[in-house]
Amino acid sequence: MSAHLPPPGSGSEGAAYADRFAAETPEMTAARERAVLLPGPPPIEPSTGATLAVLAGVLQARAVVSIGSGGGLTGLWLLRGMQPDGVLTALDGDPEQLRAARAAFAGAAVPAGRTRMIFGTPGEVLPRLSPDAYDLVVCAGHPREYAAQLDAVVGLVRAGGIVVCHGLLDQGRIADRAVRDPQTVAWREVARTLREDESLLSAVLPLGAGLLVATKRP
Repeated sequence: MSAHLPPPGSGSEGAAYADRFAAETPEMTAARERAVLLPGPPPIEPSTGATLAVLAGVLQARAVVSIGSGGGLTGLWLLRGMQPDGVLTALDGDPEQLRAARAAFAGAAVPAGRTRMIFGTPGEVLPRLSPDAYDLVVCAGHPREYAAQLDAVVGLVRAGGIVVCHGLLDQGRIADRAVRDPQTVAWREVARTLREDESLLSAVLPLGAGLLVATKRP
């Protein structure tokens, strides 16, 4: 057998195990059930959510931005890893997504002071946020919504902070050079920009629909 072949039990079985390992709370399950009915990107997978929680925990994050609210599921995972006094800022240009996020946070009894919900597109909202003030920025929406604002996205994060983009490996389209639809083109631009930014160290994690993770060099 070639040394390059994956071992038995890898692939989809491994992904299923990773999702089972990252057990969701009943409040997360309820948020997921609402989120799948909404327009926009599908909600994050449990393994992806758990990874976001770990990143927030490693950073001891107190200030986090979620671009795209993900119906609140992304926020619930982030809040799990953040410091008890941390504040999550969630922005979304879809009022349905924001309503679902508010319901998710209320259902999980998240104190009102721990979340800040902002209606608007990244182009409208990001210039209003303080630069170098956030530990973690998670881009959970369509890449076309924020690809043109990547400088602003990176500018929000403090030295040693992290930027995460979710979904670039969905259906494997980014690796197929023949695929030229607008969303895949946007993903390629996001990946190229972050990889070539000398202020960042970046990697792609093949979890769920894929995570592009970049940390700002001190």
